[in-house]
Amino acid sequence: MRFERSSGILLHPTSLPGPFGIGDLGSEAYRFIDFLEASGQKLWQIMPLGPTGFGNSPYSSFSAFAGNTLLINPELLIKDDLLDKDDLKGAPRFHRERVDFAKEIEFKNRLLARAFENYRRANDAGIGEDLKEFNQFASDWLDDYALFRALQEAASGASWDVWKTELRRREPKAIEAARRELHEKIEAQKFFQYLFFKQWLHLKAYSAKKGIKIIGDMPIFVAYDSADVWAYPELFKLDWDGRPTVVAGVPPDAFSKTGQLWGNPIYNWDRMRETGFRWWIKRMHAALQTVDIVRVDHFRGFAATYEISVNDETAEHGHWVRVPGRELFAALKQSFHNLPIIAEDLGTITPDVHHLRDEMGFPGMRVLQFAFGGDPRDTHLPHNYNQNTVVYTGTHDNDTVIGWFASKQQQSEIAEEPEAKESEADRALRYLNTDGSEIHWDFIRAALASVADIAIIPLQDLLGLGSDARMNLPASHKDNWAWRFKSGALDDQLSQSLKEMTELYGRG
Repeated sequence: MRFERSSGILLHPTSLPGPFGIGDLGSEAYRFIDFLEASGQKLWQIMPLGPTGFGNSPYSSFSAFAGNTLLINPELLIKDDLLDKDDLKGAPRFHRERVDFAKEIEFKNRLLARAFENYRRANDAGIGEDLKEFNQFASDWLDDYALFRALQEAASGASWDVWKTELRRREPKAIEAARRELHEKIEAQKFFQYLFFKQWLHLKAYSAKKGIKIIGDMPIFVAYDSADVWAYPELFKLDWDGRPTVVAGVPPDAFSKTGQLWGNPIYNWDRMRETGFRWWIKRMHAALQTVDIVRVDHFRGFAATYEISVNDETAEHGHWVRVPGRELFAALKQSFHNLPIIAEDLGTITPDVHHLRDEMGFPGMRVLQFAFGGDPRDTHLPHNYNQNTVVYTGTHDNDTVIGWFASKQQQSEIAEEPEAKESEADRALRYLNTDGSEIHWDFIRAALASVADIAIIPLQDLLGLGSDARMNLPASHKDNWAWRFKSGALDDQLSQSLKEMTELYGRG
């Protein structure tokens, strides 16, 4: 599927400003959409919206289907008579520009529990009918997810692989007993999901009204400690006790001598094929109910997956195993009239991945920060793009442009023989024909001016922020995903500057 020439901003909702410790689906989200419209943008790219687990990463979720209840806005709950203003008293003092996830989880869970109590006490018939409709909307996944989270809470948050054997193996009598015993906790989890989707879908409708499409993000793999693996163990390569036999990662490369050991369970693709890829079809259906376009992460994993023994401590000794990606996408195309997918095809990519991407007609990704290694044929350089491409100044895994440029300049200064090789920073200056005083705008201009159908700018780059605003540092587990922008940062001057450049290059 080809996309119209357009541009947009990458910003996860958690990074929005606001008084409640984390960006959410309240008034600041609507103001951001207004800013996009005023700036001539047509796209808002986000990260996965699922409930986050260890490390608070959007890419490690308890469900491939459910929503992150930390994004629920308390003021909208007051408006719906599910909370009172007094319920917000005693809230912790939150940092305005960083998310304190531990503090936030405790605060938001308390409010949601109170909202559920108030709903039960009021016995609101209108919400009751809405809940019935939501249960139908989410019927593919809600029962399993709500039971999983209730069991998880009863086990003090322990991973499902250490639950009682009969619950790990989902023995029917044990599951039925758990549903009876944990009935209220299960209903609470369903209620929390109802609140999330009510707020999100209302925001999505507002975005559509303003002419803004939302690009979502679908990680190829799911977390082991998730409702998906617990509910459908036969779809994954697990042993008789439900533990992975192989896990996902990538092999050693220039960035890591031992590779990356992600630890996600690997799909049992033979079983997926036998079911007609039913789970994937349900997953894509749920995603397209929630967003307009889906960026599929680690697209190369649909040609072959790098499997690592569960006993290995690094990714050095894994091996590639071919998977039926072509059959999967054929099944998805048969199920959907349109399949609006962006293929994340970054990293070391083999020809079979390119063939799969091109055969399916999906646009690939290019990142300007990767462009200045010295080869004029580098695919990340704008003069090498084709139209069916999505260009980024950087992604959530990159430093900001300002931070990247500063680090490359520093590397050049401390090099033993700086005259022997032109630095990436110098090549960027020469290629972009700039003195680097506003390097972030130089990168934005290059992205918008390129022939790529879509150009996406992380908000940090639009604001010209340094490394302190970085969203994620891969292979690290501290201080990631916590950045928030300052209230008032999106002023009229910034909007006008972006709009003028967007219109100049035909993306308005």
